[in-house]
Amino acid sequence: MLRRETLTHQELNQSVGQLANWLLLQGLEKGDRVATWAAKGRLTCLMPLAAARAGLIHVPINPLLKHAQAGHILSDSGAKLLLGNKGRIASLEADSAPMDCTVTDEASIWEGVTACDALGLSSHDPDDLCAILYTSGSTGRPKGVMLSHANLWLGAVSVAHYLKMAPNDRTLAVLPLSFDYGQNQLLSTWFAGGCVMPLDYLTPRDVVKACAKHGITTLAAVPPLWIQLTEQDWPDGAGDSLCRLTNSGGALTVDLVKDMQRTWPAADIYPMYGLTEAFRSTYLDPDLVDEHPTSMGTAIPFAEILVVNDAGEVAAPDEEGELVHCGPLVAHGYWQDAKRTAERFKPAPEASEYGGMAVWSGDRVKRAGNGLLYFVGRRDAMIKSAGNRISPMEVEEAALATGLVAEAIALGIPDERLGHAVHLVVRADADTNADDAQADLPKLLKKELPNFMQPQQIHWRDAMPTNPNGKIDRSALMKELTS
Repeated sequence: MLRRETLTHQELNQSVGQLANWLLLQGLEKGDRVATWAAKGRLTCLMPLAAARAGLIHVPINPLLKHAQAGHILSDSGAKLLLGNKGRIASLEADSAPMDCTVTDEASIWEGVTACDALGLSSHDPDDLCAILYTSGSTGRPKGVMLSHANLWLGAVSVAHYLKMAPNDRTLAVLPLSFDYGQNQLLSTWFAGGCVMPLDYLTPRDVVKACAKHGITTLAAVPPLWIQLTEQDWPDGAGDSLCRLTNSGGALTVDLVKDMQRTWPAADIYPMYGLTEAFRSTYLDPDLVDEHPTSMGTAIPFAEILVVNDAGEVAAPDEEGELVHCGPLVAHGYWQDAKRTAERFKPAPEASEYGGMAVWSGDRVKRAGNGLLYFVGRRDAMIKSAGNRISPMEVEEAALATGLVAEAIALGIPDERLGHAVHLVVRADADTNADDAQADLPKLLKKELPNFMQPQQIHWRDAMPTNPNGKIDRSALMKELTS
């Protein structure tokens, strides 16, 4: 169900085939990358399947990103075609897109698409790439996670199975479709024969209204949104149809679980853990949520989860170790980044039943004696705010590019509502008036960074602490801001 139309599954299949054929008629060849940068709608919902059917590689760009981030993704992926709305296309600077990337307004394509015959079902190799999802790391610019047809297909099958989805389910898709969790809202619901209602909401109240209007049964969100939704006044009957609530992108707290149960007493709650490099790793059975509300649960179908201690052996019960994900949901590495691929994608431990390549997550977990997993902490400096993974370097580079500061460090400070709030510590450039810099920096950052990357606070310093190697001491700054 789209904003102005409702498609049957037969019409959905027809539209996907027509869009796939249109893409090939643009001169694209197998393996070419095609990017989308637009709000949720017909284009962004159909493209994951249309690009796959055409043998192309889809590169969805989060519509919240600004021109600099979008330009990097276009250049890094080598996109041959960008489909987006006029406003976003107009924001691109001359050097933002590759020279051979054709930029097309999404509104202009549909007459040509509907005139095309539908391309039939594909016979592509399941291991062929069909998507690159860009995700931020703790350092550097976003990296593209390479996903195959099998990755997306098995992810949809797995989720639809353990969520017990059915043809009468109606999913409200509020998460970005550029997010693996968000994209799977479409694929798992369609696999089960259900209906998806895409929604770009402005306020939590919009979600409440949509649930009531469409009789939504399935809602996926991240903790900050769950907090906002439990604080809303839900009119009588507005949430009665909800029977399935799924969470990822951050852990649920005991208090939040209680608030969700109080707000939607008839709904099952599915806490989940995932990482883009392997899509989804674990889920907690709703029947166990009351007794084990802080657990990550156990492996989802098609995933094998091992806890490996610092000696490289499978950890004993309640022994801390690194979460290692094995099996066919493991992605194919990072696009054109052999170094970072080698750091994260390594041979599976000898104890693995699947073998092959595994994702070594860097996250520290424990497995209890009853088999349930519990999150301990993150090894890297990633900032995870409101379900978004943020590279500190991206925020720091934006601050330095203003010319107002000489040094900048971005940190994720624990925050009850956001998970982590972005704090920026800066030292003013010697040639800049300090008062002017403090007034102008927030304005310039709002122009260059998406909302979820905006610093909650900017801390000005006359000097930065350094470690014995002469580098800025992030740990000292973190300790100072959290003490």
